[in-house]
Amino acid sequence: MNRIVKKLATKGKLLSIYFTAGYPSLSDTTKIIQGLEKSGVDMIEIGLPFSDPLADGPTIQESSTAALRNGMTTEILFEQLKAIRETVSIPLIIMGYFNPILQYGIEAFCKKCLEIGIDGLIIPDLPVDVYHEEYQAIFEKYGLINVFLITPQTSEERIRFIDSVSNGFIYMVSSASVTGAKSGFGQEQQDYFERIENMKLSNPQIVGFGISNSETFQQATKTAKGAIIGSAFIKHLTKNGAGSVADFASKIR
Repeated sequence: MNRIVKKLATKGKLLSIYFTAGYPSLSDTTKIIQGLEKSGVDMIEIGLPFSDPLADGPTIQESSTAALRNGMTTEILFEQLKAIRETVSIPLIIMGYFNPILQYGIEAFCKKCLEIGIDGLIIPDLPVDVYHEEYQAIFEKYGLINVFLITPQTSEERIRFIDSVSNGFIYMVSSASVTGAKSGFGQEQQDYFERIENMKLSNPQIVGFGISNSETFQQATKTAKGAIIGSAFIKHLTKNGAGSVADFASKIR
């Protein structure tokens, strides 16, 4: 069984952490993953840096630019992760844009993910209908879960279609803006969280964008299975370095 599915079936709220591969330093990727698992994180999203990350706010964009400058590539990431399953057992998800995956070759990319133990992908600019028609069979052949994003503006019809195509969790974007840490969620976002909960979807939801601390984590997980922290963690890495992972995770819950 896919590690994501297993983790979603466990009790309690899940904490997922996003970071950009190759940042702060090119060689930090595996150290950060290992440190996050030791600190009790449930899942990890490994950002594959891209030169034009449309959904990302300034903090993640800057980390992506720095990682590319450090020399991070798809090939180097796969090389860094080739032995990761010898030390790490929690679900690992690669989050990246479609262009680098297309350049690598869709099937070759999925095959490599299976070989090194990647459990799923998040590709913000791959539309669900294109995935369903052209790529779903390839992803499933290699045991990969593809995670789709919904926003407060996504129609109910579209959400239900995403739910029907998904086999893991739905990434529930907290707002229509780009990624970035916020101090709390307003009534509009709380209403949105409750509206999605009341749809009784088949797949659990994990909230992302705007989760930065214990307070926002608790707010986001009132109605959802878990929450994802990205920008706030990258800011922590920028300030404190890759050796400080445990300090960050211990303050969230």
